[in-house]
Amino acid sequence: MGMDIKQIQDLIKFVAKSGVNEVSIEEEDFKITIKTNQEPTYVAAPAPQVIQASVPAAVPAAPVTQQSSSAPAQPAAENNNYITIKSPMIGTFYRSSSPDKPSFVNVGDEISAGKVLCIVEAMKLFNEIESEVSGRIVKVLVENAQPVEFDQPLFLVEPI
Repeated sequence: MGMDIKQIQDLIKFVAKSGVNEVSIEEEDFKITIKTNQEPTYVAAPAPQVIQASVPAAVPAAPVTQQSSSAPAQPAAENNNYITIKSPMIGTFYRSSSPDKPSFVNVGDEISAGKVLCIVEAMKLFNEIESEVSGRIVKVLVENAQPVEFDQPLFLVEPI
């Protein structure tokens, strides 16, 4: 009977979260082996810390200037209204289907649920990541061809 792509993606997520190095499943007509290595985890680990570090750095800057203290407070409040789209798996982030093709989405683009936002390649499988929300892309948080971790923020979306 085999596994469909969703089941394989779920298995990849499970392996990524569990820290297991290898999982093999064998049925009569189907066999899959998922192996992990330390490099993607090691390379991508600093990215969430940098993102978290930038948020507190922006907060202390607000009280420094008395006149503009209300202005930085408003963008910080707006930032809380943004929806963060996160990576559903470990892999390599790509903004387009190939180097000579345009990006799936850019800052300012309006998106709807089901729109392809990017591709995450995991073990030679190219997984299209679709939006689950409607809104406007405010920020792309990952560089093209950069390794990403499971649950790493990829995009900020302003709901509309």
